[in-house]
Amino acid sequence: MSSYIIEGGRKLEGEIEVSGSKNASLPILAATILNKGNTKLYNVPNIHDTKITQEILKYLGCKIKKNSDKIEINTKKVTKKEIPEHLMRQMRSTVILAGAILGRFNEVTFSYPGD
Repeated sequence: MSSYIIEGGRKLEGEIEVSGSKNASLPILAATILNKGNTKLYNVPNIHDTKITQEILKYLGCKIKKNSDKIEINTKKVTKKEIPEHLMRQMRSTVILAGAILGRFNEVTFSYPGD
């Protein structure tokens, strides 16, 4: 893992590119439900768990556009408050979506997460 040594006396500024991380991407994808509008995410890894999370978001009513390095999620028309069992069973971490749905609608229905 890289590290940076910061010595005082100068203002920090600039940009860095952070590689995509499943452990960071899943809760961020779930949190988009709380935004009643557009969210742009960059550098989301293209793996099974992020694909399933996007499928659940679509089921709930999100519109998702993908470009080469960007995912744009529009949550204006999210109306569903339940996650179907067949999608919940796809991965264990689907339960993270429950908190975001609960935060938006004050109720949520879901089955046990993945096996």
